[in-house]
Amino acid sequence: MLSILQDLDLVFEAEQFAHADTIEAINAEAFGPGRFTRAAERVREASAHDRTLSRVAMIRGEVVGSVRLTPVRIGDAPVLMLGPLAVRPAFKKRGIGRMLLSLSAEAAREAGETAIFLVGDRAYYTPLGYVPLPIGSVIMPGPVDQARILGLELIPGALHGVSGAVLPRR
Repeated sequence: MLSILQDLDLVFEAEQFAHADTIEAINAEAFGPGRFTRAAERVREASAHDRTLSRVAMIRGEVVGSVRLTPVRIGDAPVLMLGPLAVRPAFKKRGIGRMLLSLSAEAAREAGETAIFLVGDRAYYTPLGYVPLPIGSVIMPGPVDQARILGLELIPGALHGVSGAVLPRR
């Protein structure tokens, strides 16, 4: 995978404020207007993502993909919510999304975070270490397919027994 990425002359870095408009365009392209009706969007409306943990992929100075991490809590447990993760169509299937996930998880671990959760496709995320969280343990602010709630422990045991509503961090 690394050789494919090197051939693209990719640079990965922390998200900057200047990237916001391009990231919004990429997310609109990837998810369309329906993204605003999802439960995860309700969470993002109540809590700002952390740019120092979020990552972008750039080719010749242009953002072609991004992933955001938002500090929240599930019940009383501080966690990060991942999403959206999006890559421009011309650059999909090249490992960019997986590298963004890896780099953001590494940044989160280094910052002392203990776990990440998301609502997403099991087939994509489980090979990357994400596991289904117990059905009913995570209460999102709106309808969600509980089978799509996945978690990644950055510290072993960090998600054990975690349950409750997803809320802004105090």
